[in-house]
Amino acid sequence: MRKQLINPPQIYDGSQFGMSQAVIDTALSTVYISGQVDWQTNHQVSSHTVEGQLKTALANLTTVLETSGSSVESLFSLRVYIRGEVGEFIGDIAPILAQYLGESRPSLTIIGVSSLGYPEILVEIEATAALT
Repeated sequence: MRKQLINPPQIYDGSQFGMSQAVIDTALSTVYISGQVDWQTNHQVSSHTVEGQLKTALANLTTVLETSGSSVESLFSLRVYIRGEVGEFIGDIAPILAQYLGESRPSLTIIGVSSLGYPEILVEIEATAALT
């Protein structure tokens, strides 16, 4: 396996955490995308709501996909982690996800968790995609 590290300058620098925003397996033409959150390059959130953070995390996911040479249409799977009980948010997040994913329709798992990397982070999204 040959791997190519992807770290778009528009997304926060994950090197201090020992991570890349994505890794491409060039032999398989597959992109493995690290959990995307509502963090600006200065490690600050821009929203304090699940819906707002979901939108920013999806925008960051798009940036990583495009930098990797992939796209939303090439997503295989998406895992969305929400701080709290998913049922409390599903009515608000389902339309956001449906609009973002469009006809791509990857496998999707939404998981409620008690905590994420930092207390202010409410949503994290990780994904796997094909190169386009």
